[in-house]
Amino acid sequence: MKRYVIFAVLGPFLGGFLLLIATTVMSGYWTETNLGEVEKVFVVLFSTLQYTYLFGILPAMAIAAIDDILYHVKRINPTLRMLIVGAIAFAAAELLYGGRGSDSGALQFILYGLVGLVPAMLSSWLAQDKKAA
Repeated sequence: MKRYVIFAVLGPFLGGFLLLIATTVMSGYWTETNLGEVEKVFVVLFSTLQYTYLFGILPAMAIAAIDDILYHVKRINPTLRMLIVGAIAFAAAELLYGGRGSDSGALQFILYGLVGLVPAMLSSWLAQDKKAA
């Protein structure tokens, strides 16, 4: 149960933040950065937080279920489980968000993939059983 709570709380928040950063980078917003522009990004992040959780909770629970299934496979150690979950989340986020906008290329592939990879691996790491590791 702890695993699902960690994924539900951390996944949408961190994924939404990274998606906002990836979208602003791809749009060219960060060409001339000052403190006012950074402040605007955080205002947008916290004003859209309810939608981030609304649309991010289901994918986070799906990744948590995959992590839970892999947790019960005794031959998979926590590090390998984190890598597998991260790779699945990277692929899922890339497929989901990679077609956004007119840009394409390695930068878009990596930025949108990190939207899934970072929250999944961090949540999997936080949810690991400290006694078994």
